[in-house]
Amino acid sequence: MGRARGRSRQPVCPGIPTLSLVCFGALIVLAVLSLLSGRLLDMQNSKDYPESRPDANDPFRDEDFVTIEEENVTRALLTSSWNVPDQWDATAQHIWDAENSEYYYGCSEPSKDYQIGPSSQINGYLLIAASGGLNQQRTGITDSIVVARLLNATLVVPQLDHRSYWKDNSNFSDIFDVDWFIKSVSPDVKVIKELPQSDRKYLLKQLYSQRVPRKVPPHYYLTRILPNLKRRHFIRLTKFDYRLANRLDADFQKLRCRTNYKALRFTQPIQNMGQTIADRMRAKGGRYIALHLRYESDMLAFSGCYYGGGEKEKRELGAIRKRWKTLHYHDPERERRNGKCPLTPEEVGLMLRALGYGNDSYLYVASGEVYNGEASLAPLKAMFPNYYTKDTISNQKELQPFLKYSSRMAAIDYIVCSGSDVFVANNNGNMARILAGERRYNGHKRTIRPNAKKLGRLLPARHNMSWAEFAENVRHFQKGFMGDPMEVRAGRGEFHENPAACICEKPEAKEKLRHWREQQAKKPKKPQEATEILGQDPVIPVEDRIDAEEEEDEELPLVIEDEQSNNETEVTGMEDLLLETEDSNEQENGDGDADGDEDNNF
Repeated sequence: MGRARGRSRQPVCPGIPTLSLVCFGALIVLAVLSLLSGRLLDMQNSKDYPESRPDANDPFRDEDFVTIEEENVTRALLTSSWNVPDQWDATAQHIWDAENSEYYYGCSEPSKDYQIGPSSQINGYLLIAASGGLNQQRTGITDSIVVARLLNATLVVPQLDHRSYWKDNSNFSDIFDVDWFIKSVSPDVKVIKELPQSDRKYLLKQLYSQRVPRKVPPHYYLTRILPNLKRRHFIRLTKFDYRLANRLDADFQKLRCRTNYKALRFTQPIQNMGQTIADRMRAKGGRYIALHLRYESDMLAFSGCYYGGGEKEKRELGAIRKRWKTLHYHDPERERRNGKCPLTPEEVGLMLRALGYGNDSYLYVASGEVYNGEASLAPLKAMFPNYYTKDTISNQKELQPFLKYSSRMAAIDYIVCSGSDVFVANNNGNMARILAGERRYNGHKRTIRPNAKKLGRLLPARHNMSWAEFAENVRHFQKGFMGDPMEVRAGRGEFHENPAACICEKPEAKEKLRHWREQQAKKPKKPQEATEILGQDPVIPVEDRIDAEEEEDEELPLVIEDEQSNNETEVTGMEDLLLETEDSNEQENGDGDADGDEDNNF
């Protein structure tokens, strides 16, 4: 009896307590009930809100991102939370052209004191190696003409960088019309395609490579470079970009303008392709906006900013950021408050809509592969359905000759952006600066750069105000960032962005501008309280803003260069010999940038 009673008390499954089995069973029942209730709720939501159903075939679904149609959500936000007009705002004046632009024109002819023609006494041959991408190289080529003029040197057609981040092996003649270039600068400098055969062997033995510090004055070239040129007869200046001072005599500045805006003409195939795309954009809408988005992964990684993508974003961009050993960690929120972060595509779209551009505007986007692809672009496309890139407005067959060459593709974008009615730059890099300067020179065509410091604080707070309040603040903060005449005082800012020495005022302008300024002075000022709702400082006057930006420019580089990309590129002839000697006899100056830190720039 006792044994039988004892056996009856044993658990059903030996080794598992009875209480554990009961709890485990209860958990299973709860899980089933939760699953069934969630399924019923999803079915009800699908009936009430059919637009919220996830698309099982959506290629952009990811565990770190909500699987919804961003376009529908953005449209719902714009139509429910804010009363955003579909058409462009008729109260917004001069959004397609710069105010008073008719009173200014580009003028780059030399003064009466300028000696036409190269010097009869040539001190030697000068070769420059332009570094970086297309527009960074363009600054070096432009300045090389001025330096050759200073040194009384014959310039050999510049070499282009084959080793940088972009890994493009194009030569000068592949991108620019070399014969036109030589002919255009002939009144100022003699340029040759190759060293003369009679002296070639001797000159290559005499080759002396030097790297010049950044933004040095003409005196440096006359005292440090000219003696070596006279002694060796052949000088090669390496990593030549931004190696000449910003402020020069007026005639040298005008020489910069003649070189950049007249002598540097793209090859006919590139010019034809770019103009074809520009013509197609204009045929669609009559006028169009060109946006240099610059929202690629390398740009975001370099900026060190955070865009809300969670651990996935931090992991991906952090891995890319390791390419640049000289970069240090900066607080992402502080960088955004200081205007160091590019706007997201959605934020750019909101800025443009607030300025008065409606959803019927035609938008051409010059960009590489956008980070997170369609997930990032969907809000911008929702605000501007007439959205085009060179890939969507042309076909693969047309682009095939250029696809393998990043500089040639960038040149096509340059042409389309140059021909646009409005150009928007999402960062202050080389392409933005070069195009801003060219557009000022060619009649102050509307050129917009986001006031990132102010908008970086306004945009996160936008849901705390009405659309009208938001738009009013955007327009207020963008004053001084719209490419208007006299927006930047002469001599301030980067010359390539503000070529003041090459912009003249028409004789009849003085009286008309005086009257216009009097009218502007009578207009009521924007109340200071408008900025206080954001908890930020008062708006900085234009002249003070430029001073502040000049200080910040020293911290914010301009162009990326991949430190770990040092693979040799196969070239032939003189370039092959010159590349072999570059590392062996390059002489670094004590005040130069031998460590290369300053070349890792946007």
